[in-house]
Amino acid sequence: MQRKKECVAMLLAGGQGSRLYALTAKIAKPAVEFGAKYRIIDFPLSNCINSGIDTVGVMTQYEPLILNEYIGNGQPWDLDRVFGGVHILSPYQGKVKSSWFEGTANAIYQNMHFMKMYNPEYVLILGGDHIYKMDYAAMLKAHKDSKADCTIACMPVPIEEASRFGVLNTKEDGEIYEFEEKPKKPKSNLASMGIYIFTAEKLFKYLELDEQNPESSKDFGKDILPAMLNAGEKMMSYKFTGYWKDVGTVLSLWEANMDLLGDEPAFDVSDDSWKIHSRNPLAPPEYIGEKAKVSDSMIALGCEIQGKVEHSVLASNVVVEEGAYVKDAVIMAGTVVKSGARVEYSIVDEDVVIGENAVVGAPKDSGLGLDEKGCGIAVIGRNTVVEAGAKVQPGVIIDAMSNIK
Repeated sequence: MQRKKECVAMLLAGGQGSRLYALTAKIAKPAVEFGAKYRIIDFPLSNCINSGIDTVGVMTQYEPLILNEYIGNGQPWDLDRVFGGVHILSPYQGKVKSSWFEGTANAIYQNMHFMKMYNPEYVLILGGDHIYKMDYAAMLKAHKDSKADCTIACMPVPIEEASRFGVLNTKEDGEIYEFEEKPKKPKSNLASMGIYIFTAEKLFKYLELDEQNPESSKDFGKDILPAMLNAGEKMMSYKFTGYWKDVGTVLSLWEANMDLLGDEPAFDVSDDSWKIHSRNPLAPPEYIGEKAKVSDSMIALGCEIQGKVEHSVLASNVVVEEGAYVKDAVIMAGTVVKSGARVEYSIVDEDVVIGENAVVGAPKDSGLGLDEKGCGIAVIGRNTVVEAGAKVQPGVIIDAMSNIK
């Protein structure tokens, strides 16, 4: 008798993340650091194990090295299993055909052999670039209770933002009667979260049909979901009411980090009832110097703070020298902010050096460097050296591995 898993999760983690610019120049978006000690992919992986789903396929494509190394054997998330666990699934060359993943549906199609190896009754499809805590087991129960062929997690968004998402139009019982992918004039504000549960047999059927269609763009929102709806398959919505953030832009990534701060944070990562697991760095305890001043901030292991830090998130092994000032900033691992430097309303990537008396960004309320979305965040890519006395203006994005004079 073939061993099986009731539900297998497939995590799409191969996107380029081009809207994060320098932050994803040499790294996949799900591997970007978040919240002082995490990477973005920690959240869906932790959700899986907390929900009792212990078999996860992670599809990688763009700049996968750091992501693959970080996931490793899955031990930090209790996903190092003899049967199941976490598996890295990259594009590969077959005897008949080989190609890059051509879309979200094609990425899943190319890994049907992986899913079928576990003979699942259900398949959970996830994105790798969202910050949230969600019980997938509750969603799976709702899927089974409704006898649906596909269940889509969704949440209300401001109607003016709905055109950025797939929009669901539903009956009173939650059954979906219409799905619009990024409509110019949405009929509702119920947005798809890009989280789907399929009855496996139906998923495999529609993936096969989609591959045979030369007109298909190989995308779930544009092709698979409309095809199932048009064929009369039962599709249900599953409303989510918690915190959820797509961190695919510089502004949203900064906002999500800031949402961790305060006495009553908008998103609480300290909740013992739903732990977010991560691969922790080997680093000594953080050190706060005698003259240092730190307020409303997250400081990770290995940090050495001699200067002033306000309302900021500092990852492991960050150094803030005496006389340096950091405010409203996200500083990633291994960065050094030297004496007299100022970093405000900025995101600074890993292993950056901010030279003495250099200035990066400006106060959040300065109104300088704003783009069309009102974002004036300065961004410094990894391995960059901002030389002593240099100035990086608000809203400027510096590519990785540069020297800024």
